[in-house]
Amino acid sequence: MSEQRVPQPGDGDELQLLTGWLSFHRSALAAKCAGLCDEQLVEASAPPSPLSLLGLVRHMTEMERVYAGWALATDGPRTFVYCSEENEDADIIGLSPDDVGESMRLWRAECAATDDLLTDRSADDVTWNEQSVRWNLVKLVQEYARHNGHADLIRERIDGQVGE
Repeated sequence: MSEQRVPQPGDGDELQLLTGWLSFHRSALAAKCAGLCDEQLVEASAPPSPLSLLGLVRHMTEMERVYAGWALATDGPRTFVYCSEENEDADIIGLSPDDVGESMRLWRAECAATDDLLTDRSADDVTWNEQSVRWNLVKLVQEYARHNGHADLIRERIDGQVGE
C-alpha cells in the first residue's frame, strides 16, 4: 500500500494524544483504500453485507460531521453528508465506482473541517451536543478504530493485503 502512514502519536497532553490517534486512524483507513481501483473500493465485503471500503469512508465522513462538525460548530445547519430520514444507510448502500472521487474529496474535506474546528479548543470545552471535546474525539477515534478492523478484513478479501 503506497499511502504514507501517520505514525502512532508520542506522549503529550490530552488533546495532542486524541488528535494524534485521530490522524493515525484516518491514515490507516486511507492506506486500506490506497492502490485499489474504483470498482474494488465499492466491492461488497461479504454478501449479503453491502459494506465496502468506500462505504466505510463515507460512513466516517458522516462520523466526522456528527462528532466534530455538529458538536464543535457553534452555528449552522446540522445535516448529514449522505444520510437522511428517508435513507439512513445512504453512506453505505447503493454505491458505484462513479461515487469514489467525490466521496474521497468529501471525506478529506470533513477531516480538514474537524481539524479547523479543533483550533484553540480545550479537551474540557463543552460542545453543542453537551459533551466535552474530549468525549467527541474519543467517540470519533473509536469509530475509526472499530471500522478500520472492518477495512482490514475487506482489503484482505479484495487482494490479500494484510497488516497496517
